Amino acid sequence: MKAGPSGPGENKGQPGLVPAALSGLCPRCGATTLFAAPAALADECAGCGLDFRKLERGGRFVGVVTMLLALVLILAALTVDEWLRPPLWASLVFWGPVTVGSVIFALRFYKTMWVYHQYEERQQP
Repeated sequence: MKAGPSGPGENKGQPGLVPAALSGLCPRCGATTLFAAPAALADECAGCGLDFRKLERGGRFVGVVTMLLALVLILAALTVDEWLRPPLWASLVFWGPVTVGSVIFALRFYKTMWVYHQYEERQQP
């Protein structure tokens, strides 16, 4: 067994990916330093000095994740519009924040998953 935490779910007490993505937890020390902005990775962990730039590798499929999420949100909006027929202002008031929140969460989740995967892969002997 490896010494020290090496990723979510590997050691007892480590959070899963969803709590790690929401809180922006470092895969090495668990400090809330993974994100510098809502969906932008920090350069390095302020707690342990782990370089996140080496682990990210440019976010290869972020556009694909965003397009798939857009497809799901468009289908959901069309379905709600067909069933409930809300006024335009109500649709804008509801779907605007839902879209922004969904995209930010999806990007944080994807980037956290990628960083944790790369970190665990580099810890393997």
